[in-house]
Amino acid sequence: MSRTTLRELNGFDQTPAKLAGSTLILIDFQNTYTQGVMELDGWEQSLDAAARLLFRARQEGAKVVHVVNDGGEGTPYDIRAEIGRIHPKVAPVDGEPVVVKQVPNAFVGTDLATHLSEGQDVVITGWMTHMCVAFTAQGAFLGGHRPTVVAEACATRSLPVAGTDVPADQVHRSALATIADLYGVVVQSQKEIA
Repeated sequence: MSRTTLRELNGFDQTPAKLAGSTLILIDFQNTYTQGVMELDGWEQSLDAAARLLFRARQEGAKVVHVVNDGGEGTPYDIRAEIGRIHPKVAPVDGEPVVVKQVPNAFVGTDLATHLSEGQDVVITGWMTHMCVAFTAQGAFLGGHRPTVVAEACATRSLPVAGTDVPADQVHRSALATIADLYGVVVQSQKEIA
């Protein structure tokens, strides 16, 4: 039996965004996820992929927006402490806005939408695939934008459910499948983005 997606059923464009003319949104590339209880599987590889994409976006003149989660002082998401800061490999440069959020969808309670043009394509990368990447892609879609998510520049962690652990790779692929079913185009590599 052949499978189809809700995107295909609705006739949505399946073409990946072009980097030039899009806004690159980098989500939660915080030190939080590189160590300790929140360390993600494959974070180094995804960070390197995001750094390559960011370099390319800057070269091609794409707008770049960084997003961080602030959980407050003393938490693993404390943006005032080293643990909550953006990793140096993808740190903002002058003129690149940093949006501070407190929920998984980076559009909720923030000014992220003001950094985008109406109906603009967005390219999304970040940590964690199943949480802030998926919900921000949904938020972009619901806001009238066309998200493209770059899988190799995302990562997540294994999750416990009903007495068992779901491996990180399965959580990651399931989240990408949810995005690709309706909310956006998913590509494996930034090489698939023109």
